[in-house]
Amino acid sequence: MKRHFFWMLTMFVLVGSVPFADAESKQEAKSQPATAEATPQIEIDEGTREVLDKINAASPYEVPDLELKRDRNYAYTSRDVEPFRHIEPYKEHFLLQLEYTGPGRAIPEPEHVDTVKIGFIGPIMATVSVATGGKSHEEVLGVKMLQGCRLAIEEANARGGYLKRKVPFELVVSNDNGLWGASGNEIIKMAYQDKVWAILGTIDGANSHIAIRVALKAEITMMNSGDTDPTFIETNIPWVARCIGDDRQQGYLLVDYLYRKLGYQRVGVIRGSNRYGRFGVREILDGSRRLKHPVPIEMAYGLGSKDFSLQLQRLQQANVEAVVHWGDAADGARILNQMRVLGMKQPFYACDRCLSDEFLAIAGDNAEGVVCTYPWDPTRQDPKYLAFRQAFQERFGEEPETYAAHAYDGMNMLIWATQGAGLNRAKIRDVLAYRSKRWKGVTGDIPLSAVMDDHGEVFLAKRENGAWKYYSREDLEIPGR
Repeated sequence: MKRHFFWMLTMFVLVGSVPFADAESKQEAKSQPATAEATPQIEIDEGTREVLDKINAASPYEVPDLELKRDRNYAYTSRDVEPFRHIEPYKEHFLLQLEYTGPGRAIPEPEHVDTVKIGFIGPIMATVSVATGGKSHEEVLGVKMLQGCRLAIEEANARGGYLKRKVPFELVVSNDNGLWGASGNEIIKMAYQDKVWAILGTIDGANSHIAIRVALKAEITMMNSGDTDPTFIETNIPWVARCIGDDRQQGYLLVDYLYRKLGYQRVGVIRGSNRYGRFGVREILDGSRRLKHPVPIEMAYGLGSKDFSLQLQRLQQANVEAVVHWGDAADGARILNQMRVLGMKQPFYACDRCLSDEFLAIAGDNAEGVVCTYPWDPTRQDPKYLAFRQAFQERFGEEPETYAAHAYDGMNMLIWATQGAGLNRAKIRDVLAYRSKRWKGVTGDIPLSAVMDDHGEVFLAKRENGAWKYYSREDLEIPGR
């Protein structure tokens, strides 16, 4: 059944929701007529075509009659690590698709555009910020993310740009400087001044949360490819999507491996004192407790610390059988080295950030045997990934890594949605939200959940004989799902 709603100031809202051409642009448009009737030469599956038909058939005062997705459970959580699993909850959140019931779908494309702008926000310049735990430590990751986006935009332009209008895509770049609230200012600038149609970013959990709340007010789609904070998608914001497996899913796999496969009883945790460390281990702590192996000790450290003797002594005193680290690569490597100096021989498990050249350079031979969670398998011989890898090497002279690869996938998803939906922010959001097919990305298949989170497969990577070997849940023969 179609739902009807009215607004007293409908036209005012419509004009303010999406960028329009000004009077001068409209005058120039006489020499550049819109070609809305042209059919883009892009892959539009049957499900997406049906979504577009229903969106286009709805009047400005109607919500399109689209069937909402419903997931079986949240984030593929194993039954015995679900919270309150012994009782029937009155309501379960994040299973039914978030619906956008506001205006905007009836706004036509602007009559004149020189380029189709898509925004990028990420930490690409070193700064100092309380929000990021002092000195910036994520700009290396942000630069990789930007490279992946640039390659996606350049390839799209080589294929003809925005096909409906035969104009190029343009990447509008903003730095996420880590200052509290500054990311919101950048979203406002891109949405209203630069007039981008969608945005990709960012990495830091706190800044991402601020950015998406501003995106909600601006009514613009925001794709995230670098923030693995499990709570990022738990904000009930229908304009948000993520194309990387989060710490919840990676944490569940690690918990199952530690207790179900290896049979550990006492696992200690050491983590960074920032939001990434605090929220990253949350599911490990909860999952351990629900599997009746509560973590006996959790130690935090200041980012960039050199001496971890206090934390390691406490872990020793707790008689832990294994150590899980959640934090940046350099910190993790120094912790591992100091463990070995102290004679601590416990196996070392870490988050995906520690699977990096920086970690290996600092840890040296101690890296052998380390196991990291990871959101994808970069060693698979997939033609699409191999083509991306070659193109990335030719463009930037180096191997792509996880932040570049996931940003490349996320930007291509935004480009695809823009090509199919046209220059309309609400429709771009709808095309992504109601996509039923898995996105065939270079990082693997990306199925979007009801809340537009990546529910694709995650992996464990083990350092064996000087190389990372990647294992899926099936490879490891881990029960639990």
